[in-house]
Amino acid sequence: MSTNEVMARLGAAVSALGDVDVSAWSEDTLKEQLGDLSTALVTLDALLSRVADEVRARGLRIEEPVAA
Repeated sequence: MSTNEVMARLGAAVSALGDVDVSAWSEDTLKEQLGDLSTALVTLDALLSRVADEVRARGLRIEEPVAA
């Protein structure tokens, strides 16, 4: 997969996550989805940490973008 494809997929993932609004879910829906949601969040956390660690291992910093 090319770098451009990877960055496009990352952008799509960020966009998809931006659309998640758990506060709009009913209590029952949240309870029903909690196991899958927890799995997804833990997996996402591990993957983000791995990518960030790989960037840092190359001597680079991950910086928060400055708002325009």
